[in-house]
Amino acid sequence: MRGGAALIILTPILVPAISAVGIDPVHFGIVMVLNLTIAGLTPPLGTLMFITCGITGVSISDFTKALLPFLAMIVAVLLLLTYLPFLSLALPNLIFGVQ
Repeated sequence: MRGGAALIILTPILVPAISAVGIDPVHFGIVMVLNLTIAGLTPPLGTLMFITCGITGVSISDFTKALLPFLAMIVAVLLLLTYLPFLSLALPNLIFGVQ
């Protein structure tokens, strides 16, 4: 499933559940979009990967080898944002003055 479709389908289903549990919807949105980005880049259903390989003519194995350092960094950021929600909420809280 593509990222846009997943957002449209899953957001109305998951937002009431995360609100009931007490998770901030902004934090959830950031983590969800980052997860969908990772899903689009990695096999077996990586639509971004297949499109990029098709346009550039690079093989999927070469693309995956080149992607590994970036993927490790994205996963590290995902873990940081997931377990330290103040990192993703600092800017919205600063702009809108929410404490």
